[in-house]
Amino acid sequence: MLPDEGCSYDGEMEINLSELEPLIACPHQPDNVTTIREVEKKKVQQVMIGSCTNASYRDIARAALVLKGHHVHEDVSCTCAISSRQIYKQLMRDGYVEMLMDAGVRLLELACGPCCAIGQSPATNGVAVRTTNRNFRGRAGNPTAQVYLVSPESAAATAVTGTFTTARELMGEDVKILDQVKEPESYPVDDSMIIPPLPQEEAARVEIVRGPNIKPLPIPDAPEQYLNAKISLKTVDNITTDDITPASAEFSSMRSNIPLMSQYCYHRYDPDFAARAKELGKSIIIGGENYGQGSSREHAAINPMYLGVKVVIAKSIARIHKGNLVNHGIIPMIFADPADYDKLELMDELEIENLREQLKTRKVTVRDKTKDVSFQAKVELSDSELEVILCGGQLRYLKEQLAKVEG
Repeated sequence: MLPDEGCSYDGEMEINLSELEPLIACPHQPDNVTTIREVEKKKVQQVMIGSCTNASYRDIARAALVLKGHHVHEDVSCTCAISSRQIYKQLMRDGYVEMLMDAGVRLLELACGPCCAIGQSPATNGVAVRTTNRNFRGRAGNPTAQVYLVSPESAAATAVTGTFTTARELMGEDVKILDQVKEPESYPVDDSMIIPPLPQEEAARVEIVRGPNIKPLPIPDAPEQYLNAKISLKTVDNITTDDITPASAEFSSMRSNIPLMSQYCYHRYDPDFAARAKELGKSIIIGGENYGQGSSREHAAINPMYLGVKVVIAKSIARIHKGNLVNHGIIPMIFADPADYDKLELMDELEIENLREQLKTRKVTVRDKTKDVSFQAKVELSDSELEVILCGGQLRYLKEQLAKVEG
């Protein structure tokens, strides 16, 4: 594949492919990366291959080939979560599932699970090796555990030896067989369990049955021209979506009950936040760098919205979380001068005049009434994102668009 003729680039990066070697993300950040060769060879108690990440046909097949002819170490619990039913069936047809089972790997259901602490929590002070995409402290269910992230091939080799190992270290020159794995051109698809939509008139008569732990999704109002609100929380750098909405089987059981789940918003970071925000009625959160990093759970935006958070002003905001804030009507802003972050304190009263008009200019003046100073914030939103924010979130926006079509 060649670039478009005459195109230009903001930057260039040269990579010597012959110098690449297997990497490992060490606790407790996905970007805390080094080579497996450089890491202390700790004993591993748990290996998890797959989940929604690193669980494609090629990923699982290559891991199975590494395990072929070997057995999981007696001190290791090894599980595998394949990403979809279609891939699972194809892997079975091609014999890879049998390889996994013969090696002593336990297969998990096709669902969200150990990655966010729904089962397979590591042992106290244990070392876990996973192919998932997050290893924040406590995310796997045990705050004392050390979670390392590797490729499926390295995870499989580690499961055999009981310590950090690459596929080449285990297989030698035979590692070249992994390059023979190719993704199928098509997969067996069985959509017989998918129920087709009902005709519109019939659908309107359907009763939605909700149990006692299922509450309607709250919908925020559109932003007003004048906002006066106190700072309900000031965070440090690298706040994760796990910090905002904790991950575990316990909290996941509350996913459909926002009034209940919101009581635990920021519970591990600031146990008093939920009560404080609720008492304020409406408030603003101040964040550091990389605010909202981590998994894409939209509850990390829904719960603050339910508690009355109207704006998040941070040094920078993680891309996916920023999108979730927009979808649920919380306005994401970035400090024009990061030094202004240091001037603000919990419970300072902030004021924004002509908010809706300022949003359209992508620059907002915020006044700290408590300290009688002002600062600038940037609104880094596309035209379509801004339109959603001005409507009060994605649901209100879609309803307006639908009304225009029907009208």
